[in-house]
Amino acid sequence: MNNNYKIETLAIHAGQEPDPTTGAIMSPIYQTSTYVQMDIGENQGYIYSRVDNPTRTALETNLAALEQDNHALAFSSGMAATNNVMSLLHSGDHVVIGDDVYGGTYRLANDILIPNKIEVTFVDLTEPDALQQAICSNTKLVWLETPTNPNLKLADIAAVAEIAHAHNILVAVDNTFASPYLQQPLTLGADIVMHSVTKYLGGHSDVIMGALALNDAELYEKLHLIQYTTGSIPAPQDCWLASRGIKTLALRMERHCQNAMALAQWLSDHPAIERAIYPGLPDHPQHELAKRQMRGFGGMISIIMQGGESAARKLVKKTKLFTLAVSLGGVESLIEVPIGMTHASSADSEIAVNPALVRLSVGIEHINDLQTDLAAALAGL
Repeated sequence: MNNNYKIETLAIHAGQEPDPTTGAIMSPIYQTSTYVQMDIGENQGYIYSRVDNPTRTALETNLAALEQDNHALAFSSGMAATNNVMSLLHSGDHVVIGDDVYGGTYRLANDILIPNKIEVTFVDLTEPDALQQAICSNTKLVWLETPTNPNLKLADIAAVAEIAHAHNILVAVDNTFASPYLQQPLTLGADIVMHSVTKYLGGHSDVIMGALALNDAELYEKLHLIQYTTGSIPAPQDCWLASRGIKTLALRMERHCQNAMALAQWLSDHPAIERAIYPGLPDHPQHELAKRQMRGFGGMISIIMQGGESAARKLVKKTKLFTLAVSLGGVESLIEVPIGMTHASSADSEIAVNPALVRLSVGIEHINDLQTDLAAALAGL
């Protein structure tokens, strides 16, 4: 499909051609493991569904279009996608990772990469000079989140890419918090983009999936080989669910951003809160970068409670609409204390999360109802 279309149009139509056999407007779910061959080695483009599947191809085509490129791969989870990128590394290689990342990424680095003789350095990537100082002769990859999970720090993707590429280092960006609708790292110089499709892309908390988008054919072939060799692929029905969710991505992201901005402004003045962290607030350290690098400020808010960890734990038990659960990016609002939930694996590490931090995934409910829920829960804390 012509990538000159706007992202709202691409989300609905890219890769979603009507079924040529029946004319069905929705791409079919090809629930098959194998494909008939006309002769030995002669096929119609598909051999075995671990390698490729038409339903997955439709989703990958759509994801590639959303990231303004021609290459995308879908995986069984966001962590499977992340691990595929890390599988490019070999014993003795060095990777620079942002110092505020998802707990699963920290676990992968600490419990798998390091024991396998891959060197890892956690760096504050909001400071380009810090990256420059961390680069070694064996550095092969820079892995960053922006905005980060859960402190919502932003890295200048173009600046990071410029520094890394001067040393022939790949740059991979976890774009989960932003989604392709709000931020497109490949256009800013990144080599690989990772999404937990589970979150904003799927959007309905009913599928576990990850994806990579990239702009280099040779790198795509390497990652595709790892994908089908290790078997870290999503099922056809999950691909169909993700494709269905993506069709409303633009509408959902607009509401997520609107609700989050209104709540962040209100929370920043609440006496029970020491600090509200949201890229859309003028006091955010990277607010100007967010305005330049992102289309909107996202649906994630973090707050630091005046009453410390005790107040944080009390708050998440009192909300009604904000449901206590891990994950994010669905239509419903969620709340959590990262140090005991999504980031428990890094609780005793150099990148431990503030115990008083509460993370809010702001859904698309009516803003008045969300604010009323939080106001009642914050009362008396």
